[in-house]
Amino acid sequence: LQAIIRGKIAPDSLVNSDGWRGYDGLVDMGYGHRRVNHSKDEFARPDGTHINGIEGFWGLAKVRLARFRGMAPQAFWLHLKECEWRFNNRGENLGRLVLKICRLDPLI
Repeated sequence: LQAIIRGKIAPDSLVNSDGWRGYDGLVDMGYGHRRVNHSKDEFARPDGTHINGIEGFWGLAKVRLARFRGMAPQAFWLHLKECEWRFNNRGENLGRLVLKICRLDPLI
């Protein structure tokens, strides 16, 4: 896990996580690290620490991706990227947003 984190997260980042012990070495690696302790019914802290964003994203992504009942491995990342876009724009009218993007940057 630590090798993946080093390869994907900037060293000066603050990482919010749950209490899983796999995250124990983050501070030793130089990352800022704040936790919520789900085993003590803690889901957010007064200092703003929470992991609701990533949990919400994966909840949306799992439901959306399950509809395909499998897909080619090379297509997975494209579908996941679409889920990211939908999650980040979930308060918008997506049809209008796509039209706006196409007008600003037409394909032809």
